[in-house]
Amino acid sequence: MNPSNPLLDFTGLPRFAAITPTHIQPAIEMLIAEADATAERLIADECAPTWQNFATPLDDAHERLARAWGIVSHLNGVANSAALREAYNGMLPAVTQYWTGVSQNLALYNKYKMIHQHALQTVASQLTSTQQQALENELRDFRLGGAELSDEKKIRYQAWQEELSTLMSTFNDNVLDATNAFAYVVTDEAELAGLPDDAKAAALETAHKEGLAGWKFTLHAPSYSPIMQYADSQQLREKLYRAYVTRGSELGADPKWDNSAVITRILWLRAESARLLGFANFAELSVATKMADTPAEVIDFLSTMAARAKPFAVSDWAELTAFAKHEFKMEVVNAWDVAYLSEKLREQRYAFSDLEVKKYFPESQVLAGLFRVVETIYGVKMTEASADSWHADARFFDVRNQDGSLVGQFYLDLFARDAKRGGAWMDDAINRRRLISGIQHPVAFLTCNFSPPVGEKPALFTHDEVITLFHEFGHGLHQLLTEVDELGVSGISGVEWDAVELPSQFMENFCWEWAVLKHMTRHVDTGEPLPRALFDKMIAAKNFQAGIGFMRQIEFALFDMRLHSDFDLASSSPMQLLDAVRREVAVIPAAPFNRMPHTFGHIFGGGYAAGYYSYKWAEVLSADAYAAFEESASAADVGVDVGVLNAITGARFRREVLARGGSRPALESFIAFRGRKPEIDALLRHNGMKLAA
Repeated sequence: MNPSNPLLDFTGLPRFAAITPTHIQPAIEMLIAEADATAERLIADECAPTWQNFATPLDDAHERLARAWGIVSHLNGVANSAALREAYNGMLPAVTQYWTGVSQNLALYNKYKMIHQHALQTVASQLTSTQQQALENELRDFRLGGAELSDEKKIRYQAWQEELSTLMSTFNDNVLDATNAFAYVVTDEAELAGLPDDAKAAALETAHKEGLAGWKFTLHAPSYSPIMQYADSQQLREKLYRAYVTRGSELGADPKWDNSAVITRILWLRAESARLLGFANFAELSVATKMADTPAEVIDFLSTMAARAKPFAVSDWAELTAFAKHEFKMEVVNAWDVAYLSEKLREQRYAFSDLEVKKYFPESQVLAGLFRVVETIYGVKMTEASADSWHADARFFDVRNQDGSLVGQFYLDLFARDAKRGGAWMDDAINRRRLISGIQHPVAFLTCNFSPPVGEKPALFTHDEVITLFHEFGHGLHQLLTEVDELGVSGISGVEWDAVELPSQFMENFCWEWAVLKHMTRHVDTGEPLPRALFDKMIAAKNFQAGIGFMRQIEFALFDMRLHSDFDLASSSPMQLLDAVRREVAVIPAAPFNRMPHTFGHIFGGGYAAGYYSYKWAEVLSADAYAAFEESASAADVGVDVGVLNAITGARFRREVLARGGSRPALESFIAFRGRKPEIDALLRHNGMKLAA
């Protein structure tokens, strides 16, 4: 190892301050070579393979490569630059080629099979149950990775996987570049009527930093969303909406960012790769590692959910259009009017606005309230610490048990920037495992894109942003509170994709509890906590237009699953399929120029292909799991300051779900916590949708 290259230093946390793009190629090439050499040595070893002499040293080599490349990938997402992008994309084919080569290595596959066979033949297997689960996953992944293909087919499959990884990176780059390229500068303040003061101040500050007169608006969420929700100018809303929904498409500002051909090629490569492995389509390959058994089961699940929710969505839309006609004399409600009208209707019906609520959620108070929830139900303590980071906004925290022992650590990067891709996500930096020297503690990256502080004011979050933060923190807890010592099933590793959203969506529920919000709010000007009367209005409005939101997620999930299962690329286009799905489930007419697929990063630039349904699938699990906390609150006189923050139930959830990671099937973990299989009742109740008689 070359200690002068910070990407090759695995003695502690990543040395972000020392990393430059020039470090990437030599580090990754060295780690690939080291991993190759390790694999060759293990294959040549004539001793009978065991977990200790084969699986562990291979894990060691693979972990070093994964950790280094994970740092590079993280930086590419949060601190993108021309030099970093070039270095990342330059090494992406080699990294993909290596991992594809491993999954196709028949000699390695046979060694794992020997360990498995010995375990089956030994009365008292030396493998732990966790190691057995990790081994089963390894064998499955070799089969799904093409280890049993002919040499000719392996070459073809590997080339396709390399191209896929490059195309997915290109897709994300195009979206980021198209987003960054748009700017609209307003010079007449009258055009900004209705816009909140903090949104105007942020736009003014952005313009001034660039020496511009007026207010500069972009397509990044903190700038775009307030326009759509509050701007009285329909022309202004339409201008930004049109730019937003045509990003990365043939209708966008520059053809070089058009993702149309990228999408087509990705779909072809996925379909052909799946067929090469013996599957009818990519969706079949995708669900092979998930809780769902078949694409048909998923489509049936989504169709059933749609049938439940659509009447509520139809009612929501009828109400909104009637309101638009009566209050604004709008005969037609366009897509760029929906968020604006929804906010006005909510204000009229519930006598409050998102803007009013936002003033009670300054960053420091929100974080303190989040930590209070986690500390109360899981018995841990969050403490800010210091570490190298990639930006001044990024913060670092320790997670400790009550006795002070370290559980894990996490980075928190909350604010939007031009060099940062949109959305919110959690990723692993270091996974927990047991080493000779002791336990290697897990480390997570938690990333959001909220509005940064403006001037002397602290950052203020909308209630939706608070929910997003709780969601991502749930993912982080799944990674951090694991007690599994084997790398392949520690934390979120090895967890079925359609169950991985369980801990994250579970955490969202706490954002609607008075026992939580009363402690995590403070008005930015007066310092007063959220009034109970305003909270009651929020609760009354909780399921406002829930049907529309529910059906929007169903629309995305059905489009994704059908796109990867029964879609014929030769006779149709993704947009034609989306139009067909919308005719079936959507209630809001889409703008004809809307090119949603061209920025659908979850499935074209991330890991959710034929898996977007996971959000709804796991929402059933998470709502039912949260119902256990509701039941514990009503079953005992725990007091108003405790309510659902039940430490006994929390300890059980930590023990049976979070701590177990991927060491057993997710359904087993759920049943161990809940005492039964999941039921849909709680999800429908939480969304204000009663079960049909």
